[in-house]
Amino acid sequence: MDDYEKWEQDCERIRGENEKLLLEFAEWQKSKGLSAKTVSRHVGNVSFYIDEFLLYEDAIEAKDGLSEVGTFLGYWFIKKAMWSSVPALKSTAGSLKKFYQFMADTGEISATDLAELKQSIKEGLPEWIATMSRYDDPEIDSMEEVWGL
Repeated sequence: MDDYEKWEQDCERIRGENEKLLLEFAEWQKSKGLSAKTVSRHVGNVSFYIDEFLLYEDAIEAKDGLSEVGTFLGYWFIKKAMWSSVPALKSTAGSLKKFYQFMADTGEISATDLAELKQSIKEGLPEWIATMSRYDDPEIDSMEEVWGL
């Protein structure tokens, strides 16, 4: 089996695990009293992260994806999500915090990892929002200027 076939098999296995995880995440949110609309939004945002981004170049399981959130929100989401905008970026950041809170509550990640993720999002969000704003600004035509290079 070559590397590509192994990656495809790993991604297929992870997508199956993610499907169950997203169902459990939805139930967890409902138990917290969130509306069906809010649950659906969070599940959709998280699904894009764990089923698209974390499996884009490598086969990364959701519980191992905490360290990738900054790259996702600060670059990949802005470039790859056709619906990316400042409100969508904020919404997705909130969904990821909620998802990893669920992962901590179920023992999949540590409380320390969760605290570090939340701090990373808090510190990174202003710059990610600024990048998103530059990316959407029709006056800026230089990608170096968008990404601060």
